[in-house]
Amino acid sequence: MVNQVLIGLVDKVLGTGKPTARNNRAYTCPFCNHHKPKLEINFTPNEKNEYPFNCWVCGKKGRSLVSLFRKVNASTQQLEELGLILKVRVTNDPNQTQAFKVELPKEYKALSSVSKGDIVARHAISYLKKRGLSKHDIYKYDIGYCSSGQYNNMIIIPSYDEKGDLNYFIARNFDPNSPVKYKNPPASKDIVAFELFVNWNLPIIICEGAFDAITIKRNVIPLFGKIISNTLMKKLVTSQVDKIYIALDKDAQKQALQHCQQLLDLGKEVYMVDMEDKDPSEMGFENFTKLIQTALPVDYYDLMQRKLQMI
Repeated sequence: MVNQVLIGLVDKVLGTGKPTARNNRAYTCPFCNHHKPKLEINFTPNEKNEYPFNCWVCGKKGRSLVSLFRKVNASTQQLEELGLILKVRVTNDPNQTQAFKVELPKEYKALSSVSKGDIVARHAISYLKKRGLSKHDIYKYDIGYCSSGQYNNMIIIPSYDEKGDLNYFIARNFDPNSPVKYKNPPASKDIVAFELFVNWNLPIIICEGAFDAITIKRNVIPLFGKIISNTLMKKLVTSQVDKIYIALDKDAQKQALQHCQQLLDLGKEVYMVDMEDKDPSEMGFENFTKLIQTALPVDYYDLMQRKLQMI
């Protein structure tokens, strides 16, 4: 599946491209400035996760989008964004990139193994209890905290892929007086969050945040935002799952409708959970379970009616 986030970034750097064959896009070549878009980029990565490009006029070609961005003097921010999307770390050496590996903060301590005398840990656990989390949740999700460093006084909730490898983490401040409420790690969100706990043969619930997912408990995937990543969408399409529940907050109804339509187009049975001005973590497990049990499958007519109501 084509990575639309990557296409959007390349369009920003080279100008809006024109779709051609086999997931390719053609751009005005920045090297020869031919009046027609002749620089073609293949947005289907090869086995080395490369995106080959070639200009049919001047012959400029390569396999690394990082090197292409450097050659056209893309900004530092654009290079960093590219690195996050491709999951590589862009180094100072223009001839090298390093595979990006998500790591927990070095100050991270698991709350499952702290001493009773650790005052900071007790504050962290108290915060989690107020958010409705149990001791079982803390153990299951390997939740920890930091008492120093850039994630000082923050809860750390790791996300692990199907192999048990860390693919992301979220950090939330448990100090009520701190002006910084959360801090995202410098890593791509093009992942399947909490995949370690997902059974792809059963109905799946999609929600926004980690606390929502922990509250829902069963076969749930948080987006860590409002957008289904390309990796998650590909997994939903290629897996055996047939029923998908979309449970996004009221302020994300536009995105929820888009996701419903896209999944319907791909042949999935889709349910849109009508949230009652509360997110799942505010509702609690029992109330959310009752709500989802009343959800009905949506069709194209339902989507049209819901879209009209938003106008």
